[in-house]
Amino acid sequence: MRNHKNLALVAALLLLMTGLAGCARLQSGIHDLHGSIIGNEYNIDIFDNTGIRTLKTHGKRIDIDNNIVEEKTYSSTSDEWYTTKTLSSVITITIDGSQLISCGDTCIFYDKRLVPDYEFYLDHLESTSSGLLDSVLISGKVNSIKNAFGKPMVVVIKSQMGAPIYAFSGKKVYWEIQEDLPRFTKLMIDGMALYIHRANFQIIDKALLE
Repeated sequence: MRNHKNLALVAALLLLMTGLAGCARLQSGIHDLHGSIIGNEYNIDIFDNTGIRTLKTHGKRIDIDNNIVEEKTYSSTSDEWYTTKTLSSVITITIDGSQLISCGDTCIFYDKRLVPDYEFYLDHLESTSSGLLDSVLISGKVNSIKNAFGKPMVVVIKSQMGAPIYAFSGKKVYWEIQEDLPRFTKLMIDGMALYIHRANFQIIDKALLE
């Protein structure tokens, strides 16, 4: 009888530990959706999907929270609905204590010491323009500055619809995915950080532009 009680106790403890481990993994996964950009002062520019700048600000401490939502999902194998937690497109950006809620826009955070070599964007839509996405217009702008770069690597950042926004250059350029900042890409240009949210970019060897 005593052995049966001991086995039952061990089984109960194992179940409890498994449950706690599962909760810990869930909490860890949600916690990882919070990240911070800390260091030197950062410029923060926000663009719509056509590449028009809609907001410009700056800050020294930037906290980013990705919102979690619950979604109903149907399983054909078990013929039932279940709830899953998924990453929302809405992010909460806290800049030196002030909040900014963003959904879908392109957000660029770059070290204030990092100066763009070229700024393509517009602050408003020009009615006389043939359109920001005119391939001839874009290629003309890119080609006009090719010879202005004197450094090995060029970074071109574009909007979600392909309109160029910024061009940076540097001797040492690399990128990485931030585990604690989903949908963010971090670039380092000569030791200065640049974070991109919802944007396209290219890192081009200068030799290819000659």
